[in-house]
Amino acid sequence: MSTEQSTIRRLGYADLPQVIAIERRAFPTPWSLAMFVLELSKPSSICLAAVRDGQGKGETLAGYLICARYADVWHVMNIAVDPPLRRRGIASALLWRLFEQAGPGDSYTLEVRPSNTAAIALYERYGFRSAGTRPRYYQDTGEDAVIMWRTQDTVSEVRSP
Repeated sequence: MSTEQSTIRRLGYADLPQVIAIERRAFPTPWSLAMFVLELSKPSSICLAAVRDGQGKGETLAGYLICARYADVWHVMNIAVDPPLRRRGIASALLWRLFEQAGPGDSYTLEVRPSNTAAIALYERYGFRSAGTRPRYYQDTGEDAVIMWRTQDTVSEVRSP
């Protein structure tokens, strides 16, 4: 799948230096390299990269998605787009590819900061609905997390990007 000069493909170990750079720009408390290595090593995980043509310098990473399978649900663990490239459909393309690969009728869950209204709006467009909070989930600020779920019941109004 491509979107505004981005192609979605499998995320690999060779992408991790760019992943870490984006992670540090995108989040106040970034994941460690070890956390990404662990998720990439799990056979049940789906790890996706949104890459752009570096115009003769190879590919450059625009964003990524990490999703792990637990029992009968997919948990979206991490999704990020390099801040200067946001609002260009990259996160939408990553989510859409996830649903294609994992199964559109499967159940998905995630946690998101209530202050991240742009992410919440994106997730709602893809059928995620709030199902409660996790108090003081984010250790850096003590902020709660909104728990969101996407189930077969919530996706009837969702259309492809």
